[in-house]
Amino acid sequence: MYMQAQTFNISLPRDLVYRADLVAKREYRNRSELIKEALRSYLQTRENLGRIFEAGARAAKKLGIKNEDGVYKIMEEYRHGVRSS
Repeated sequence: MYMQAQTFNISLPRDLVYRADLVAKREYRNRSELIKEALRSYLQTRENLGRIFEAGARAAKKLGIKNEDGVYKIMEEYRHGVRSS
């Protein structure tokens, strides 16, 4: 499948470019391929974390948790056998 490409310029610190070039060379890639893969990976991670946080929010709502104190309370109850569910 052919993906239409778009070129754009970005500024990066020299140290980051140097490190990226080392990795690209080690992996037999060019800068563009490395940056594309890094961005793809970052976006996938963000998407996955978003789903995890949404699931956590649903679970918290179901358990009546409104803040961190609510989480700590449930943890303490669980540790001391107060809560059976």
